[in-house]
Amino acid sequence: MMTPQAFRALALRPVRRSERRLARTCAVAGAVLALAAALRAGPVLADPCAAIPDKGPLPAYLSRGASFSGPVTYVGDGDSLCVALGPHPDRWVEVRLADFYAPELRAPGGAAAKAALDRLTAGQQVRCTADHRSYDRIVAICRINARSLGDLLRAQGVVEGGRGRK
Repeated sequence: MMTPQAFRALALRPVRRSERRLARTCAVAGAVLALAAALRAGPVLADPCAAIPDKGPLPAYLSRGASFSGPVTYVGDGDSLCVALGPHPDRWVEVRLADFYAPELRAPGGAAAKAALDRLTAGQQVRCTADHRSYDRIVAICRINARSLGDLLRAQGVVEGGRGRK
């Protein structure tokens, strides 16, 4: 343990050039590591579905009543997923299930709802019928083999409870 007198003496002494260089090197290394971590985490945290712009008109192929289908490329939470209408993210549509209200991800049951939707849709083609736009996503009923994902989630015992449901 350092005494107060020893600490003061250390704090008041001149800092050597090698110590300043070491402090600068550590600060730069820390900043580089933080930047690398942020860049690596960026794509994982970003929404990969880009077919629907945040603002502006909705693509005509996603108008109310339109049907679209494709493989599920991403599950965001227990009631939203990404359907690929083409090979690139600019043709991937984010869908909010119209017939199921999952708990929010951080709420009790939210992670389980996401895992269940992920298991249900992994490697599957879904067929969706668009209802309306909600921000940068389409609210739709999606089906696998003629059964709605909402019904399939309920059959697996996933509890509803997100916004819109008590």
